Amino acid sequence: MYNQLVTLFLHFRQNTRMIWTPGRCVLCRATAPPGRDLCAGCLADLPAAGPGCPRCGQPVAGAGDEPIPWCGRCLRSPPAFDTLSAAFEYADPVAWLVQQLKFRRRLALARLLGELLAEHLAGRASVAGGDLPECLVPVPIHGVRLRERGFNQSLELARPVARRLGVPIDRRSCRRVRPTRAQSDLPPAARGRNVRDAFAVDASFRARHVAILDDVVTSGHTAHEVARALRRAGAERVQVWTLARAVPHH
Repeated sequence: MYNQLVTLFLHFRQNTRMIWTPGRCVLCRATAPPGRDLCAGCLADLPAAGPGCPRCGQPVAGAGDEPIPWCGRCLRSPPAFDTLSAAFEYADPVAWLVQQLKFRRRLALARLLGELLAEHLAGRASVAGGDLPECLVPVPIHGVRLRERGFNQSLELARPVARRLGVPIDRRSCRRVRPTRAQSDLPPAARGRNVRDAFAVDASFRARHVAILDDVVTSGHTAHEVARALRRAGAERVQVWTLARAVPHH
């Protein structure tokens, strides 16, 4: 109940601010279209995700007009999910917006970012053709983190996606059963161990086609573990929809 009250308060505070500062871009403060909070120039500057491995989303060398192959990592050890679709690369200004949402509690940004993700997904051929999952499963956060932050950013991003695509959100079936460290605080080699068996899905779960929704995918280990839990519960097809995909820089 406490967490719900905190989330409601944050929604109210952000919506009140929007009443007093309507039509301003959240990045440059220029005039923005009604209800968008992002001007055309800043929208064009967002780092769209380029072509990548259809399984994990990582860039694949030589990807062009030819069908994109799986990357070497997925060929060697494919993740538990079937496909990953990201709207953006995790780079500024998208990274800044995500950090403002998560760590500065600017909850109104969830609506903007969720709508941008929904637009990306609606433009995909499979979604446009009606090939939709039975439900969206936002990556859950542990109760300790939820009490600290007051909301689950993945759930907040899922709300505009659910409205746009007409897919229900299942926010209760999948749970994070133990606290974990933030993946971004760990070296790549430790991230798999950090989230191993950290999720569980209720035995009553019945969906067979599911989309996991996350704000940012870095190594992919969290999405993999959520997908493993969903598969154990009977899911046969698991997609990952994410606002942004971190791209390694060598």
